[in-house]
Amino acid sequence: MDTSHYTEYRPLMFSIAYRMTGSVTDAEDIVQEAFLRASKDADVTAPKAYLATITTRLAIDHLRSARVRRESYVGTWLPEPLIGNEPDPAELAETSDSLSMAFLVLLESLAPAERAVFLLREVFGYDYREIADTTGKTEAACRQIFARARRRIDEGRPRFETSRAEGEELTSLFLAAADGGDMTSLLERLAPDVVFYGDSGGRGETTFIAPVFGRDQVATVVRIQLERTLQLGASLRPAWVNGQPGVLACDADGGLIAVIAFDLLDGQVQAIRTVANPEKLRHIGPISRTWHLRWRESDEED
Repeated sequence: MDTSHYTEYRPLMFSIAYRMTGSVTDAEDIVQEAFLRASKDADVTAPKAYLATITTRLAIDHLRSARVRRESYVGTWLPEPLIGNEPDPAELAETSDSLSMAFLVLLESLAPAERAVFLLREVFGYDYREIADTTGKTEAACRQIFARARRRIDEGRPRFETSRAEGEELTSLFLAAADGGDMTSLLERLAPDVVFYGDSGGRGETTFIAPVFGRDQVATVVRIQLERTLQLGASLRPAWVNGQPGVLACDADGGLIAVIAFDLLDGQVQAIRTVANPEKLRHIGPISRTWHLRWRESDEED
């Protein structure tokens, strides 16, 4: 297979692998392995379908082997965040759903093959013949699998209404609070049933074993986390995280401490998701040495 096909279809391959695994690192590895295998076949007549098939099957195999690790994960599991520039309205409408952390976590309720069928149909618009060829199942089986998966996902699928203006306003309030300003305006934007999810993987001073529910409880968590951020001499800067407004927390040397994403609906914050597990942030940039050494020393003591 010609290397030009890699350049052309790599975005599709990565999109499939990342949505399947929730991991940037694993998705990159799967894409590389998929093309390595495809490059050994000189008789490929439909490179797009061929590469998508290999990518999907490798992702299914990966998920089956990773399930035990997921089940033993310490605390709340969240996907590795994708950081991007502010999307345009069309991109925002698409990514806020199929690429959001909330959606990727929801996909965890599906078995690997179910997830593949659902994503290929729902997100990538494949017809059932293509899905059957890709997954090695019959068309009838793919229809049944998709119907079951669709019902399950629709029961828990969150709604988003994220606009540029709302995203900018919320992150501005968060940044102002982090700079020592009044937190009242920020906390007033929390929905009554807001949920906080923290993913440190057991590495760090605080591990959230379960989500935190309710405005008062989440407000307390936000206050404490912002205070600790200031104590570390850290700073925050706005970012788009998996198509949602968010912020990056960095130490004084620019090392990454955490990535925070917000789910917005009707002008209120419905959920806050914080990823502070260093292993999930390395693809973004240098990790805070202060943070890294703290959890590493803790691991060594254990």
